[in-house]
Amino acid sequence: MAGLLPIDVKHKTINMKTIRLSLFILFITTVSANAQVFKVGVNLANISISNDGDVDDNSLLTSFHAGFSGDIKIAPFLFFQPGILFTGKGSKTQSGSVSDPTYFRATTNPMYVEVPINLIFKTPAAPIRFFIGGGPYLAVGIAGKNKTDGKFLGTSFNSEENIRWSDDDPSTLDYEEGAGYGIMKRFDYGLNATAGIQTKFLVLSAQYGHGLAKLQSGSNSSADDKNKHRVFGISVGFKL
Repeated sequence: MAGLLPIDVKHKTINMKTIRLSLFILFITTVSANAQVFKVGVNLANISISNDGDVDDNSLLTSFHAGFSGDIKIAPFLFFQPGILFTGKGSKTQSGSVSDPTYFRATTNPMYVEVPINLIFKTPAAPIRFFIGGGPYLAVGIAGKNKTDGKFLGTSFNSEENIRWSDDDPSTLDYEEGAGYGIMKRFDYGLNATAGIQTKFLVLSAQYGHGLAKLQSGSNSSADDKNKHRVFGISVGFKL
């Protein structure tokens, strides 16, 4: 019937509205939670290149994260800890070396708004408390650059382009297949783990994010299934 959206378009629209609403609710929950913490830190990011998570042929990319988290007490030792972060992911790749007549290297640095949803176990209240926990995360890509340079038979080339976000749109599949990291799905999700110590005013922590969503929408290339985010981070947090 004229005027009606196709089922897949309807489904996509509903999903995006649901995700945006969920992010808004989690943001309000984080802001309203007690023991709010502003945190900032360094990311060591990479992208898996095999189905078992191997990243040996890629290089770590140094990036950063910043945002807020808050504790909601469930029990004396157990806390629900939502958060919202601006965080960088990505990887460096290279084929050959600069001394070769033909080589290629790329730096991919997508930026996300990420919402971790953790359960945290803490030691009893004391001047220093230790904590450990984990949970799922959901992230939305909002910006990023893909830089490439190299030589082909002695002729140099380089480029810098904004990362294009496909929104998992079926119409992008034809050119997204084999496009590398220059085109990515907008939504990422996965699991994270964290551990650290806290004092009355300060929180020091380490965390690891293990992406479960493949980075491309394409379904015909087996290589697409291998590309997922891996991020290790170190943070310093300040209680507000």
